[in-house]
Amino acid sequence: MKQAFFADDAPKPGGRYSHAVRAGDTVYLAGQVPHDPATGEQPEGFEEQARQAFRNLEAEARAAGASLADAVRVGVYLRDMGDFVVMNEVFAEFIGEPAPVRTTIQSDLPGFAIEVDAVLYVGR
Repeated sequence: MKQAFFADDAPKPGGRYSHAVRAGDTVYLAGQVPHDPATGEQPEGFEEQARQAFRNLEAEARAAGASLADAVRVGVYLRDMGDFVVMNEVFAEFIGEPAPVRTTIQSDLPGFAIEVDAVLYVGR
């Protein structure tokens, strides 16, 4: 059985998908970009864009009754790999120890500098 969740404090999905889906002990979080859910705008500068994307991802996790501390896998998509060092610092602000596995790839993102998604383990 699977259950879908929507986060009121994350940007509305841009298509036909859920913010989060729980299947058994696993929660899958949809990719989040740096749009402020209140204004639809994105912050200036990469560092603040990264923080906003992770805040949005965190909102999805909360909607599913979880947190980013439950992350076992995180995907990071960067328009510019030159932002990797800053992203890594912001990542550490939101993702604790033990660190999950992570994939970081360069991607042709349309109008934003970063997107993040995650898989969480919530079996207790």
